[in-house]
Amino acid sequence: MTLFIDGFESPIGSVHVVSDGRALCALEFGAPEARLLPLLHARFDPAVALRDADDPLGLVSRTRAFFAGELAALDGAAVDGGGTPFQRRVWEALRQIPAGTTVTYGAVAALLGVPRASRAVGAAIGRNPVSIAVPCHRVIGAGGSLTGYAGGLERKRWLLAHERAARSLV
Repeated sequence: MTLFIDGFESPIGSVHVVSDGRALCALEFGAPEARLLPLLHARFDPAVALRDADDPLGLVSRTRAFFAGELAALDGAAVDGGGTPFQRRVWEALRQIPAGTTVTYGAVAALLGVPRASRAVGAAIGRNPVSIAVPCHRVIGAGGSLTGYAGGLERKRWLLAHERAARSLV
């Protein structure tokens, strides 16, 4: 299997986008060796081929548009992050959270019909390989605190502020 990868510098660091040719499989920050490659090797055959591609499926263009203030740019993108059935349910629920808003882990669990599963929801969110397109940065702690984000809390803070600012211009 071959996966297609491209990247660019965003206001909050390098971003890498990976596609299997039909959907977005990963969108991660930082050096690929840190989190992206281990996620891909865990999901796919460790010998999966990564091939440099110029803007696979237009996903880099869409991600750049998000950073430019077009918050819905990734909304219609086909996404396939793999995962268990429960993880996929959680990730699909995250795609329903409007840009510029936040919900708690408990609220996501309640939405899924498992109100006592906020920790399981948190674990599923932590395994999300498709940052921004599956907006895990919009989920916060019960007390309103910014908790856990694979990209780092500073990026989470920036993404939330970016979305609020872009929404206020509409």
